[in-house]
Amino acid sequence: MALKNSAKAHADSSVTRRRRASLDVHSTTNAGSRKFLVDVDSTLTKLLESEDTDNDMQITIEDEGPKQFTLPTANSFGYKTVTISGTYMLSNLLQELTLAKSLGRKRIYLDEDRLNENPVDRLSRLISTEFWPALVRKIDKDSLKTAAVDSKDRSPYPRPRVYIPFGLVEQFQYYKSVAESMPDLNLDVQYLPERITAELVRDLNHKPGLLALDMEHTFDQSKNEYTLTGVPFVVPGGRFNEMYGWDSYMIALGLLENGYVELAQDMVRNFCFEIRYYGKILNANRSYYLMRSQPPFLTDMAIKVYERISYLPDAKDFLRYAITYAIHEYEQVWMSSPRYDPESGLSRYRPDGIGIPPETEASHFTHLLEPYCKKYNVTQEEFHELYNYGKIHEPALDEYFLHDRAVRESGHDTSYRLEGRCADLATVDLNSLLYKYEMDIERVVRTIFNDKMELADSLGHFVSSYRFKKAAMRRKKLMQKYMWNEEKGMYFDYDTVIKQQTEYESATTFWAMWAGLCTPDQASLMVKKALPKLEELGGLASGTERSRGAIGLDRPSRQWDYPFGWAPQQILAWLGLQRYGYYDECERLCYRWLYMITKAFVDYNGVVVEKYDVTKPTDPHRVDAEYGNQGGDIKGVAREGFGWVNASFVVGLAMLDSTARRALGTLTPPSLYLQVKQREIDHF
Repeated sequence: MALKNSAKAHADSSVTRRRRASLDVHSTTNAGSRKFLVDVDSTLTKLLESEDTDNDMQITIEDEGPKQFTLPTANSFGYKTVTISGTYMLSNLLQELTLAKSLGRKRIYLDEDRLNENPVDRLSRLISTEFWPALVRKIDKDSLKTAAVDSKDRSPYPRPRVYIPFGLVEQFQYYKSVAESMPDLNLDVQYLPERITAELVRDLNHKPGLLALDMEHTFDQSKNEYTLTGVPFVVPGGRFNEMYGWDSYMIALGLLENGYVELAQDMVRNFCFEIRYYGKILNANRSYYLMRSQPPFLTDMAIKVYERISYLPDAKDFLRYAITYAIHEYEQVWMSSPRYDPESGLSRYRPDGIGIPPETEASHFTHLLEPYCKKYNVTQEEFHELYNYGKIHEPALDEYFLHDRAVRESGHDTSYRLEGRCADLATVDLNSLLYKYEMDIERVVRTIFNDKMELADSLGHFVSSYRFKKAAMRRKKLMQKYMWNEEKGMYFDYDTVIKQQTEYESATTFWAMWAGLCTPDQASLMVKKALPKLEELGGLASGTERSRGAIGLDRPSRQWDYPFGWAPQQILAWLGLQRYGYYDECERLCYRWLYMITKAFVDYNGVVVEKYDVTKPTDPHRVDAEYGNQGGDIKGVAREGFGWVNASFVVGLAMLDSTARRALGTLTPPSLYLQVKQREIDHF
């Protein structure tokens, strides 16, 4: 499916604004935009030889080149030259040349305005017209070669593989025909059994593969017949080349902001397919994720899409379909054993599973497993097999991996907030989301379907709003009882085993504001007491330094702890603050986050990464945590950014007024911008 054209046309037709030249070494170009006639290969070689002094295929503020480069002008047919200067213009030149080379271009015309483009405009344009299309995947003949790639596959003989849900004969036959027609792909097509068990998933880890998603019939004009095509989705990027759970919600917010409504709607359809055939919204659509879900956002995602398509004749059918499967997920996953805790009445991340998660880096569990390998005098590979198949029994490891699977299901992998206890915790984040589910379902059933909605997959089975309203009020009461701390002005996770609040100060406290479950007085306390603890130079940290504790060789950094900040934590906090009327605080956090992203984008060759160190003023994209940072491995040009950071940029930009956007475009530091803004407020 082609991406929605309106946003692309709007982005292409917009006027390119120049960046204020004073932010770089002073440019020697005259006023006005000039065009350059450039030989791609030779210019690229000379540029890298001159400016890429550390040989990393990037031009950044750390390179020690002259930061000046001459280009031949187009109106002189290349006989006259103009010097361009500064890291930003030179890195943009590198990016344009790299893209041209990848397209097979030998000579190109370059516009000076493109090289000196306002960085906010440039990043906005790249996200809308380049990054989103580069992250789109489908699981069909035209896209399988890209979609099936899995850098996390560490099986002995990796190959493209697709698993088809039980009973979907047409899909199975389609993929079989693809395998036969494309023998070079070496595609393995497998049926899943009707019942998915932890033992089955463990066995599939020896031959991991993609899990099929929704498909639709389209007409193939070349063959004059109908065929199946995959319903598209957007992947996060980097090593994550499949459709993830809560990543997709954040990505959908960005897609909607950029006008890609149909693509966001398709992602909702794929989520409903997962619930219908795999029993849950999956951590991601790979076989090793079959037992795990992720933070649930389907109701809000579906409602936001519906609000954009409500004028269409089938919009209510779409919403009915999505809410039907949200109800299934709510009842069968989050309100059922083992995730539901009947004693507290709250829910936990607590997926089933056997053995050691296979999708991690090869060395991820080395430190943990070494003592056991010595104990049994086996290699790590041998221990994996013996332990996974129950030939070695280690209760302490069983407990460790129970919590490890729960951490991964939470999406916050990994954090000292959750380590060694996650499966026992009724977390603020999960229960805020489920309260939102309950309230969303209640509102949709009551207002859109006149308090009597027939389920999409069950003729004659109706639901009313009352039980979801009642469930929401019960959950709110329990969260106030078990999670709210009046003295500290925060919500804390509740340990259902030792029956007490934890003490970890986390940005997830603001999820209660996003969900609308806290009172105005509680929101005021959070802004007064929690926000100052978590606000840093670049936005919200995931948690406080005090809660994280000391780190060192025996206690390394965890990526969901201080000092790291993540796009979803920012977005939900912004929306929560707006919901309760704290617009100044929202704008301040928003500006901090976007400034940090833009500054790194300008200084480091267009980099946009998975997460940031929100305490660092210069290179926040460099993080010292166990999984590194996806999106930072640039060779000449960034082609994808990273899904939810792309989304946070366009969502955040829409929340800023024109004055803030102009300040951001000139890289005005938050301290200066906020100081000037406060002076203006005081003046009036």
